Amino acid sequence: MNRHVKCALLAGAAWGVLAGASVAQESGQTEAATVEDIVVTARRTEESAQRTPLALTAFSGETLERTGAQQVTDLQGAVPNLNLVQGRGSSNSTNIYIRGVGQPDALQTFDPAVGVYVDDVYYSRIRGTQFDLLDLERVEILRGPQGTLYGKNTIGGALKLVSRRPGQDFRVRASAAYGDYDQIDVQGAVSGPIADNLALGLSALHSERGGYVTDPATGAEYNDKNSTAVRASLAWDPVSNIQVDLNADYSKDDAGLTVGQPTNNLTYLGYGLAYPVPTPLPEYNFETRTTPGLPNETRLETWGTSARVTWDLSDALTLKSITGYRELRTDDYIDFDATELELADALVAVDQDQVSQELQLTYDSGPLTAVGGLYYLKEEVASHQESYDDALLGPLYGDATFLRLIDDALETTSKAAYANVSYALTDALRLSAGVRYTEEEKDYARSTSVVSSFLLGGLPVLNTTYAFAPPTGTYDDTSIMLSVDYQLNRDAMVYARYAQGFKSGGFNGRANSATEATEYQPETADTFEVGAKNQYWDNRFRLNLAAFITKYDDFQARVSGIETPPGGGVPTPVLSVINAGSLDIAGFEIESVLVPVPGLTLDAQVGFLDADYKEFADARFTAFGGSRAFQDPAFSPRWTVRYGGQYEYGLTGGSTLTFGAAAKYRSRMALAVDNTLINTATELPGMYQDEYWLYDARVVWSDPADRYTVGVYGQNLSDEVYKTDAQEFSSIGNIRTAYYGAPRTWMIKFTAKY
Repeated sequence: MNRHVKCALLAGAAWGVLAGASVAQESGQTEAATVEDIVVTARRTEESAQRTPLALTAFSGETLERTGAQQVTDLQGAVPNLNLVQGRGSSNSTNIYIRGVGQPDALQTFDPAVGVYVDDVYYSRIRGTQFDLLDLERVEILRGPQGTLYGKNTIGGALKLVSRRPGQDFRVRASAAYGDYDQIDVQGAVSGPIADNLALGLSALHSERGGYVTDPATGAEYNDKNSTAVRASLAWDPVSNIQVDLNADYSKDDAGLTVGQPTNNLTYLGYGLAYPVPTPLPEYNFETRTTPGLPNETRLETWGTSARVTWDLSDALTLKSITGYRELRTDDYIDFDATELELADALVAVDQDQVSQELQLTYDSGPLTAVGGLYYLKEEVASHQESYDDALLGPLYGDATFLRLIDDALETTSKAAYANVSYALTDALRLSAGVRYTEEEKDYARSTSVVSSFLLGGLPVLNTTYAFAPPTGTYDDTSIMLSVDYQLNRDAMVYARYAQGFKSGGFNGRANSATEATEYQPETADTFEVGAKNQYWDNRFRLNLAAFITKYDDFQARVSGIETPPGGGVPTPVLSVINAGSLDIAGFEIESVLVPVPGLTLDAQVGFLDADYKEFADARFTAFGGSRAFQDPAFSPRWTVRYGGQYEYGLTGGSTLTFGAAAKYRSRMALAVDNTLINTATELPGMYQDEYWLYDARVVWSDPADRYTVGVYGQNLSDEVYKTDAQEFSSIGNIRTAYYGAPRTWMIKFTAKY
């Protein structure tokens, strides 16, 4: 075992607190000296997180505020076996992997493998999920397939954001923060009654930060932030048994380019050196050249509304309607090669809208709890792409210009029916079972045109148009869930759970020829999980354990290569999406939190993951019998470890100082599906991140009434240089680009609340 991991585990044992019921549990109350319990809706009914028989981590809104979390990616490192980072090349997408299952590409036709929900409304794309954490009641992260209650595209798990419901008590909160790189963050929220049965909530934020990556030639800044968001919530209780919740939101992101570092020599298409990269690759210094004239813009606008009507038909029976409508618009300029050359630069413009409707009936009486429902989703995604590749052909082809224009449209219709039943055989023993049937149709059309100045025999041989309009893809699935849990005593529960998940098939959104125009089939996951949730010492020590085995079949992968026309000609990049094979994934998670004395909270967590391909068919790997199953699955570090703590120190007059710190460890992992040279077992160093530690700390002063706080927050205090993502496009100029996390940062934040 790695020396660093041994040290981490020994430290956890010395603390007596292996694994933390998350940072969310940092709120150990000074007076009560107990661990916070959070009510969640992971099973679509309200219940204690400690009584929910599945692996989950919940964060209260107060905890998010206390720890200085600004956006959803700040949860990285706070949950075992979770990877949650900004997606490659875009400021508005999120790369989410849970237990080694996620979406390896931001391709507009790819469906996510971790479902994202805001107030029970599903977000169909990973674009637009780089959320700022604005006036939330809680965040829930569910690990493992959630196919019965949450449907398709939750084969890895689900991320749920729950907004704070306005009530009859007047509430005001405002904060202002300033940090390095000229960070400015201003937030405000107000809610309260406007009638006896009607309450309104308004919240808004503006967040900006200069870029921490610069172009040494021009001084231009990249990897910055500039976002604005507003939300309005209306809570209406017209009669005692009916609740109506209306939400409307708007957000805008107008940041610069997100750029990385080239990790190997770049070439002209199929031959010759275009851009040399030193060997070994030097440590990244947060300087990157970009193509002159490429707009420094990644823009996103998204807005939507939702309506939730809850009708208590009786004391036991509740009918709920959840209606959602969302629109998203992006204009992202991307410098894939991360150099001043125009080897692969692009505009990706996406126009997406979706409408969803869910009807849900809940019965809760005596030993029986049942949830059933119908679900409908209609999504339309139109994309326009421009690929600027004027440096790609090089001198051999007379430095010919090269422009690729792509337009495609995807329409998805998804329908589902589901039911979940829990029955208490005794006061201690409970059985649960669920089933969901999903039926889905996808209509896809794509047109690709190439415009080039390259001539052969006086003719423009590259100027072509390829149209791709396959038959409608139809997919269906029946997923089940079975679980049993046993309450050993008031404070201890054990459970076993079997769950299935389903992710729909689709069409290659990078098809530029008939060779690439392939339909890929759905992928599925089957997980068996056992766990225990325990509280000891008058609820001052919590220890949660989970172990799991996942069979992940028909894994959808984007692979790249080069195709040379028979008889010679210009080599053509091939970017295919295939059902590569299957993975076996096993692991465990330990979460704990300890409040040994009033004011002191310690938390720790450990995640272990063993992910191996059992099949990965790829005809290019002839030396391995047409298989690349020896490769490492992406975003599957063997170990994720976190230790945290906070201490509240009372000052004269009743005010308090809170000292908090966290250390987060992640072992070596692959950052791309393609992570070895073609037909070899030679690893691509740029496609890996070695093990690393990150250290965060904070000091927060609160007045005696806890209405005013002033905090200083520091992240990545050791100024660690580490990769968060990478992309392999070796078929296009031998491109392999790595993206990096932020260097050391600090922030001062003032908060007032009433």
